[in-house]
Amino acid sequence: MSFTVHCMGRSKTFDHKISMLEAIGDRDPERKCIAARINNRTRELTYEFAYDAVIEPLTLTDRDACRIYEASLRYIVAMAFSRVYPDLKIRFSYNVSRAIGVHILNSGVTATTAMLIRINHEIENIIAADLPMKRFLVSKEEAAKVYAERGFEDKAALLLTRPEKTVHFYSCAEYLDYTYSHMVPSTGFIKDYKLRLYAPGFMLQYPRAECNGEIPPFQDDPTFNRALKEAHDWAAIVGSDSVGGINEAIRKRGPIEFINLCEARHNRMLCELGQLIEDQIDEISLICIAGPSSSGKTTFANRLRIELLSRGINPVRISLDDYYLPKDQCPKDEKGNPDLEHIEALDIELFNQNMLDLINGEEVTLPKFDFQLGHRVPGRTLKVGKNEPIIIEGIHALNDRMTANIPKSAKFKIFISPQAQLNIDDHTPVSLTDLRLIRRIVRDYKFRNASAEETINMWGSVRYGEFRWIYPCQEGCDYVYNSMISYELPVLKKYALPLLRSIDSESPWFPVSMRLQRTLKFFLDMEDDWVPSNSLMREFIGGSCYADV
Repeated sequence: MSFTVHCMGRSKTFDHKISMLEAIGDRDPERKCIAARINNRTRELTYEFAYDAVIEPLTLTDRDACRIYEASLRYIVAMAFSRVYPDLKIRFSYNVSRAIGVHILNSGVTATTAMLIRINHEIENIIAADLPMKRFLVSKEEAAKVYAERGFEDKAALLLTRPEKTVHFYSCAEYLDYTYSHMVPSTGFIKDYKLRLYAPGFMLQYPRAECNGEIPPFQDDPTFNRALKEAHDWAAIVGSDSVGGINEAIRKRGPIEFINLCEARHNRMLCELGQLIEDQIDEISLICIAGPSSSGKTTFANRLRIELLSRGINPVRISLDDYYLPKDQCPKDEKGNPDLEHIEALDIELFNQNMLDLINGEEVTLPKFDFQLGHRVPGRTLKVGKNEPIIIEGIHALNDRMTANIPKSAKFKIFISPQAQLNIDDHTPVSLTDLRLIRRIVRDYKFRNASAEETINMWGSVRYGEFRWIYPCQEGCDYVYNSMISYELPVLKKYALPLLRSIDSESPWFPVSMRLQRTLKFFLDMEDDWVPSNSLMREFIGGSCYADV
């Protein structure tokens, strides 16, 4: 039976099964296409089909294509290490500057310039050889043998909780590995990357969709690097730096001890932060809190307030939302709709003046935005005194335009985000963005009656706003609060999986659903009965003592 394929403005009829590569044909001579959507479903280019289809080639300006590119690049780097330094074990992790850290796990071994030159040379050889990357399936028993032969203990640990009876591999020449992703058809599709020394290991940069398919300039960030190192050190101490390690901690320690251990860490960070603010309270007038979606900002701000109250500091919270302009005065997005995430959707001048007047000891009547009326009305009248810093929390809280009238020394800036150093296995780090998306899916369904599909559908817009308004303002913050909780994915699993499984296989968001399910399925289930009511976790699963605050 013949079928018709529509691709890039042309149509062609076939009478035999073809691959996506064949369908695209000579329309991509420079191999800019990394993957393709077939009838709105993202597939790798080796995918074969025999049905009517509309095909949309995906380049590195698409997030799905970039994920495939990045996973394929990790595969090639691991392959290069296995050839040049077969005795070295490496681990990938997401790191500063939107890059991937390459850590050498062997004790006493650090990266050197000579090592960098050899690895780079081998990566280039593998890419130049244009070696095919072929996917195949084996039984769990066969996979266990492969893992044992190649020293993949980290991958073998996952077999204990893997629900399927089979395991995927990709083969490339003599190398076998799997990075839990679609892959490019061959190594020659990988063209752009940068590998640099970043003590004690390497830093791997790759093209990003939000940078129009280019590699962003490397920007070191000592504050965030320190936060990531602390996250790694703590995870290593309690054995929660991998899925297998978390499962083992649950089995050995039991849910109650593991939950309390993780909560104790958050308590310690709050105590540390409280001490920093107390030590500078004579100078601090404004505490600014910002972070990407589903970082736990609301619970954190409430807990920080309690911490400060315990130190004789009486903070006052002011919402940036009360400074919205009427919609007809807001900037417009590319579709002509009011862009409520734009900083100029807020009355910047009034907010600056109100904050300055309060800090100077004046009495101020604050606005309150009435969302039913669509404009501001008079709110509470406020005057702050000694040891009464103002807490502001929101997408623009760290943007200096919002507080331009306030001296830098009077502002204490806090960036909050889950800073996990968590891996499925050594070659596959868990995406922090996916972790936040899982949090949001659970929360949106619980509190907003939104389906997983609705949340995923708007996630791209959320991410766009984060890159535009939050991340550019994070540099120079005074404290990075790591809101990752090591037990959270085992707890979120029972809430998230049914929502993800409800997404139909024909939905354009089905591949995202499958990716998130692949992350969650390896974790042991854990009940949330013993999660404290003031835990940041309660912001997403319900039962928070701050729900009415």
